[in-house]
Amino acid sequence: MPKRRELRVTRPDGVEIAACIEGQGPPLALVHGVGADLGSWDRIAERLTSRFTVIRADLRGHGRSSRIETCRMADFVGDLTATLDAFGAASVDLVGFSLGGLIAQWFVLEHPDRVDRLALISTVAERTAAERARVLERADKVREEGIASVVSAAEDRWFTPAFKVANPDKVALRLSQLKANDHRSYAAAYRVFAEADEGVDLAKIRKPTLVVTGENDIGSNPRMARRMHEAIVGSRLIILPELRHSVLVEAPETIADLLLDFLG
Repeated sequence: MPKRRELRVTRPDGVEIAACIEGQGPPLALVHGVGADLGSWDRIAERLTSRFTVIRADLRGHGRSSRIETCRMADFVGDLTATLDAFGAASVDLVGFSLGGLIAQWFVLEHPDRVDRLALISTVAERTAAERARVLERADKVREEGIASVVSAAEDRWFTPAFKVANPDKVALRLSQLKANDHRSYAAAYRVFAEADEGVDLAKIRKPTLVVTGENDIGSNPRMARRMHEAIVGSRLIILPELRHSVLVEAPETIADLLLDFLG
């Protein structure tokens, strides 16, 4: 199997994006969520690299990419475009988690010729005004008080009680990764996450699409997943019983199986 190759992509605004490619087969891009990095896909990517050439990157402001003070959805979409160009991927199967799912929605609408199939995992669509206000409030709190101010609430939103009891080490690791983020970068990305579902015309997405979320995910909730499924013609909807938001941590094998079945 081809070895993992890493590179840094320099964007016109000077931001550097850390990215990697590994595996063999058709190209598949995985886009992570806010406050994480490309490593959040590790356990899933290891299942995919025997059948796909897997492309991942740290979002701007995250991981080994440059820190930021502000950003827009257009920046994230441009970063993804530049990363695919750097690896010579004319088109890909595109999978996004949470903020990554929003980036994937905008990317496929702006570059439909570059996406073959689409998977939207634990992401959002058509928030209510109250839902958006809560997310913006968290973004402001992080900018003013630091990430530690939202960690406890994130733990409750992300993990089921049973998983927390059975896997305290995995929960602690994910929360430590969250706290290690640069809080200004996190707040900037989180504000994009709060606002960028406005203006997405889901009905214009005309690609084979898989929509997945947890039954008890209060942020990327089943109502939103059903709305995406209803709007995207021919899409497939999976609601994962009992799970909350952090399905990449709590159920990586399930997510890998769903992707292998959908992309097979």
